[in-house]
Amino acid sequence: MPELRKDPVIGRWVIVSTERGRRPSDFGHVQISRKSGFCPFCEGHEDKTPPEVYADRKEGTARNAPGWRVRVVSNKFPALQIEGELKREAEGIYDKMNGVGAHEVIIESPLHDLELSRMAHARIARVIRAIRIRISDLSQDRRFRYIQVFKNHGEAAGASLEHSHCQLVATPIVPRRMVDELEGVDQHYALKERCIFCDVISQEKMFEKRIVNETSKYIAVAPFAARFPFETWILPKKHASNFEYGDPDDDWALAGMLKDVLSRLNATLNYPPYNFVVHSAPVNDWPGPFHFHWHIEIMPKLTKVAGFEWGTGFYINPTPPEEAAAFLRDAKLDDESIDPEDKKSPSDKEHPNTEG
Repeated sequence: MPELRKDPVIGRWVIVSTERGRRPSDFGHVQISRKSGFCPFCEGHEDKTPPEVYADRKEGTARNAPGWRVRVVSNKFPALQIEGELKREAEGIYDKMNGVGAHEVIIESPLHDLELSRMAHARIARVIRAIRIRISDLSQDRRFRYIQVFKNHGEAAGASLEHSHCQLVATPIVPRRMVDELEGVDQHYALKERCIFCDVISQEKMFEKRIVNETSKYIAVAPFAARFPFETWILPKKHASNFEYGDPDDDWALAGMLKDVLSRLNATLNYPPYNFVVHSAPVNDWPGPFHFHWHIEIMPKLTKVAGFEWGTGFYINPTPPEEAAAFLRDAKLDDESIDPEDKKSPSDKEHPNTEG
């Protein structure tokens, strides 16, 4: 019989088909389309993007020129504009303000066909370091309250360019989804004086059946009330509220876990399109103590959200998370790398130095 499961943080309910779960081969795979033509993100095309706001570069190379390893630029078609004042206003019962914020693109590699899961460990660590540096910098702007980092991989997941990249959007308000999560965290802390995510980690370690992978610093789990088949969360085992505060050792450890989880999803689901989002605490004096625990949510794009989901707020997950975690644990990973970074001798590789 199907089960109704309640998310322990925000109280959202999902319907999980525990009786007859769908296996990886039951999902139709939408392969990433390879489009020929010009790519503004490739090395040598730096003049086709807005000027870089940050770059991890090889020594001696110039800004907005070849020689970069990770490059961050403003989005050419931003959702929000960096210039201007908020000018909060009322229009009768309605509230509005200017669309002030920041919208940036983190170009993960100068190589066009190098997908994140196939990148070298050191390269992924540099991407993580670039994201943390940009969040730290933007959080100094007192107009901003929340900074969302996300990745759309594949057309079905919303990617408009195939060159591997993620995005960052800074907003002048804390989104409703995060307010719900923060309120759930605070309610749990008020009741038990503990972090709900730390409790989740403890329970998952006790039962083990939803753990995908675990290292000394990070754990990857299929959440108990997963909204989507093969949804996977990565959490730091040590409590931390803000993603941007990690040090280079954390970059290296997280890079290994992120690469492992994406590789398992690719091996199990034949390179599915996916989204991932980084959930981190707000910036600039969000009221109240931070009992929040940052984490990354990875969601393969295998099913469609339709009328029932939009109308009720319920999600229907045809693959129980316990089964999904088992498939991912048993995945046979391909050790062959296509990243030239992996061709370096061990003494040439960066660990964990990610400075440019």
